[in-house]
Amino acid sequence: MHCEIEFLPVGDGSKAGDAIVVRYGYPTAYQLMLVDGGHAETGENVVAHLKKHFGPFPVLEHVVLTHSDSDHASGLRTVLSAIPVKNLWMHIPWLLADESRHLFSDKRWTAEGLKQAIKAEYGTLSEIYDLAVAAGCNIFFPFEGADIGPFRVCSPSRETYNYLLPQFEKTPDPDQATIEAAHMWLGKESLARKLLEAAKAAMQSWTTETWEDERLRDGGITSASNESSVVLYGSFDDDARVLLTADTGTNGLRWAANYADSLGLPLKSFSFVQIPHHGSRRNVGPTILTRLLGEIQPEGSPTRFSAFVSAPKDDVKHPRRIVLNAFKRRGGYIVATQGTGKIHWGGFPKREGYGDAENLPFYTQVEEYT
Repeated sequence: MHCEIEFLPVGDGSKAGDAIVVRYGYPTAYQLMLVDGGHAETGENVVAHLKKHFGPFPVLEHVVLTHSDSDHASGLRTVLSAIPVKNLWMHIPWLLADESRHLFSDKRWTAEGLKQAIKAEYGTLSEIYDLAVAAGCNIFFPFEGADIGPFRVCSPSRETYNYLLPQFEKTPDPDQATIEAAHMWLGKESLARKLLEAAKAAMQSWTTETWEDERLRDGGITSASNESSVVLYGSFDDDARVLLTADTGTNGLRWAANYADSLGLPLKSFSFVQIPHHGSRRNVGPTILTRLLGEIQPEGSPTRFSAFVSAPKDDVKHPRRIVLNAFKRRGGYIVATQGTGKIHWGGFPKREGYGDAENLPFYTQVEEYT
């Protein structure tokens, strides 16, 4: 089968998000899958897009909510209200809370009390869940090993998610010592850390980067919620391989690589890769990129895969040039949405009115960080 992947435009300014339409199968016999739904206003655009290109009564075989952040979840409320969905894949924090109860600092929580406390913080997810139940959707947890159409979930595992859940921004305080002892401590994304990152961004300066001198470094830290993002690995005709990463970070990518290795799923041979988290420097590093994509290629080498990044229009911070350069060095044809939809045909015929996507250049001036 073939796999067409279309990144719809989401947000502007600093308002990022993801909404990805996947068509798999053949031109005359295919199924549709939606990965994330963007912001609230994105949902109407997704519905209109599906009806324009796939008929007045499209059906989604699968909808995947990669993680709980609102810029990925909110639009799904409109989608579920307007389009038939057969299978919904989402992590439901309150239904998983009891499995993580021993990892919260307050040991007085009852199972029901913790469930209700967490559910109260996730109003959007609760609406999505209720809409799916009312519509008769099948609802599944997208944990490592699950098959979603032609894709295999490579991260997170259920056990890993249980350790991440107490570290989410919206959940009660975690038992740091117990989580650290299991080597799973990432830390809550505190207000202080957010302010520090904002201050660094405001002071951002530029530096020179050459092909041979990669300035991206390992050690970036993203939130536990982002690391819980569903990572999908797909295999298609002509040895085409796809990796969808949502907002995961270096930990989630490493867990996904470990799982792929355990199954003998090839790495370093993808035809399509999603650049995580709108091109943030905190989500990737040279070591994990080389493991997933292969070694740095000689400058001027032919591209080996497409690398798409969902980034809002007029966002001065995303995608980071230092990140785009890292994917380009390893053979990527780099495409950014930035206000327009971008599509990887993946064996399907081109649609009328669509042109070729621009391959972004290698940048000699990149962000400098302290």
